[in-house]
Amino acid sequence: MPNTLSNTTEDSSEAKEMSFVEHLDELRIHIIRIVVALCVSAVFVFFATKTILKHVIFGPLNEDFPTYKLMCQLSKQLDLGDTMCYSPTPINLITLDMGEAFLLHIKICFFGGFILAFPYILWELWKFIKPALYSKEIKAANGIVLVSSFLFTTGICFGYFVLAPFAINFLVGYELPMVNAASSGNLIKATSLINYMIMFTMPVGIIFELPIVVYYLSRMGLVTDTLMRNYRRHSIIVILIIAALVTPPDVMTQVIIGIPIYFLYEISISIAARQTKKRAKILGE
Repeated sequence: MPNTLSNTTEDSSEAKEMSFVEHLDELRIHIIRIVVALCVSAVFVFFATKTILKHVIFGPLNEDFPTYKLMCQLSKQLDLGDTMCYSPTPINLITLDMGEAFLLHIKICFFGGFILAFPYILWELWKFIKPALYSKEIKAANGIVLVSSFLFTTGICFGYFVLAPFAINFLVGYELPMVNAASSGNLIKATSLINYMIMFTMPVGIIFELPIVVYYLSRMGLVTDTLMRNYRRHSIIVILIIAALVTPPDVMTQVIIGIPIYFLYEISISIAARQTKKRAKILGE
């Protein structure tokens, strides 16, 4: 009787094995679902473009933006008066090329749809990878979609509410000799503003996934807490370089993005330490 049970379990496990073509077909199904989710989200953004442009993308250009209000309230609570109170530099958005508005609308729909569909995209990728994992690996990865989505959303919000207002005001207010930006009414291409808004949010959302990446690299033994501590100084330099790449050439803005990245690095060290201990116990057994 035990042999029969073992045989049936072996047969069932062999039945679950898929050929390379079947894996490609399964991947195709998940990709189709992801594309459909992106299209649905993009269509939603398309019909809500006016509201998204006014209250979201162009939000940092308004005086009642939450960051400006919070900074002003903080300034008064610290008895600094209106020192930290400031309003955004007024600008006039224009389009210069034929078809620029249309292409810009498509870009807004694509990136907006990607942000909205990000949790579902992770879920589909997880469903594709999950059958290839062992039960222990599946147990260890429980909640990865929720945690990854939370970290990505946190990064997006940080870039939008903290990084974007300061960076946009710095770039708009920056002047060069012989360039009369103020006299021209601060004419700014709408494409330029939206490209910067994407740069201030999307890369930051991806950078905030660092703890998840370190978690799995440490489980595989590719990264350890000792290694991360030994290369902490080098990592600080890399963090500053990353901050310089995703932010304008403003020291204050680079510090603003560099500080949370450094905290994420320190959190990742503690995550790697736990996984290194668990891995040592497993290998010891």
